[in-house]
Amino acid sequence: MSAESTADRILAVLEEDAQASYAEIAERADVSKPTVRKYIDKLEEEGVIVGYSADVDPKKLSSQSIAMVGIDVESERYVEATRKLRDLPEVEALYTSSGDHMLMAEVRGRDGDELGDIIEESILSIEGVTAAHPSFLQERLK
Repeated sequence: MSAESTADRILAVLEEDAQASYAEIAERADVSKPTVRKYIDKLEEEGVIVGYSADVDPKKLSSQSIAMVGIDVESERYVEATRKLRDLPEVEALYTSSGDHMLMAEVRGRDGDELGDIIEESILSIEGVTAAHPSFLQERLK
C-alpha cells in the first residue's frame, strides 16, 4: 500500500471520529498503532490536521445559537479585514469561499439577538467589510 493511501485511511477515521484512540484508528485503517502515531504526528506537523473538534447540534444548545455568515470584503482591504475577523472571539471558524460570498464565518452567540449584535457591531464595523449575510443553523441532520 502507498503512503498516501495510509494517510487517507487514517484521516478518514479521524474525520469520522476525532476522539478515536490510536488502537481504534489502527484497527479501522488496517495499520499498526506506531504507524498511526507516526502519520498523525507528521500530518499535524505539516498542517494537514489543524485541530480536533466536536460536532454540535445547534438545536440542542440551550444557551447558544450558531449562524453561518457570508461576508463580503473590499479586495484592497481583504488581508486586514480577514485578520480582524479571525481575532473575533465569537467567530468559531472562518473560511474562504468560492460561492456567493468571499468568506464564510461560523459565529456563535447566546441567542439570535446577540448574533445580530455581533454581526452589526463587530463584523460590519471592520473596515473593508461591505456585507454580512447570516444563515441561522437550526438542526444538525448529519
